[in-house]
Amino acid sequence: MKHTLLTTLLLALLSPVASANWNDTLAQARGQTVYFNAWGGSEPINRYIAWAGAETQKRYGVTVKHVKIADTAEVIRRVAAEKAAARRQGGSVDLVWLNGENFRAMKQQGLLSAAFAQALPNWRYVDRNLPVEHDFAEPTQGLESPWGGAQLTFIAERNTVATPPDSMLSLLAFAQKHPGRVSYPKPPQFHGTSFLKQALLELTPTPALLQQPVTAANFARASQPLWAYLERLHPALWRQGKAFPASGEQTLQMMADGELLLGISFNPNEVPNQVASARLPKTAYSYGHKAGMLANVHFVAIPFNAKAAAGAQVLANFLLSPEAQARKADIAVWGDPSVLDAAKLPAAQQAALLKRAPGSLPASVRALPEPHASWVDALEKEWLRRYGQAGGSR
Repeated sequence: MKHTLLTTLLLALLSPVASANWNDTLAQARGQTVYFNAWGGSEPINRYIAWAGAETQKRYGVTVKHVKIADTAEVIRRVAAEKAAARRQGGSVDLVWLNGENFRAMKQQGLLSAAFAQALPNWRYVDRNLPVEHDFAEPTQGLESPWGGAQLTFIAERNTVATPPDSMLSLLAFAQKHPGRVSYPKPPQFHGTSFLKQALLELTPTPALLQQPVTAANFARASQPLWAYLERLHPALWRQGKAFPASGEQTLQMMADGELLLGISFNPNEVPNQVASARLPKTAYSYGHKAGMLANVHFVAIPFNAKAAAGAQVLANFLLSPEAQARKADIAVWGDPSVLDAAKLPAAQQAALLKRAPGSLPASVRALPEPHASWVDALEKEWLRRYGQAGGSR
């Protein structure tokens, strides 16, 4: 209880929202234009952001401009350059979609606004059992607001894989039984790095080390079983591990083409999305390992020099609303899992959030926490050192 009271007092001191009435924030936001820097590589996501922007304009008088980006690192460099130029106000970025190592980089460089997330009115609906207060083991401290959830998902088709492998060790046996029919995306592509992290979580004898900042010593100790595993796995992979698919999306296309037996995604609703668009057959399904699957939460954050900080808070709060979360979770719209606790919502909204489409990753698959963000770069560099000569696919 003391810790909770202390946290509340700190937020009251730090947060621009907590120190003022929310109605004052709404009044300040009206008429502002929020430049929301978010990945622009998916049309369903782009349409969803357009809808959220239109609703925010209609309800609160806040205009939302979606700045479509390919890499969040570009945004970090831009905000860092503004800080170096002493541009303390009127920044070019008002809200940014990020998580993991990107959040850690902005936090370490002092590029984020004061804490705001827990002071948003819709924070009361957030599922605190999700990793919303740690992002890749980095404390969020109210500096970013959760927006959606994700979990690593393996995909198969019932006519070719009736019983999928349920661990990394059984995946090795499966690949050896079906040589050339299994692969994973080439790191540092996101799905490829996620595959490495999943394997590391399952294989390391020292999982607690993964929640600490990486050092040369703990990296060598924790990762040695991973490299020994890959040495055995790669010869059984597609093209003997001398080439790799370029992305998770490509593994699904190679499944559809009959080249691979298994695919990979970080969206537990990927299968119903693919089936609905006729890219995978209705017999496709999602599965996870018995130990659980890597999971994380993605967030939005406000840079320290945002021109429309109040408007950014209003948009972040709307993105947390039950209406916006239910729409986002609908596979006909996006299929991105909610970060809300359905038990805190009225019955009708509970049903919308708890609805699971056929083929989705079963809710029984346990969520495994992400390693500390500093492990990403170390894993990718070591993989590239060992296997970087391997080419991409087709």
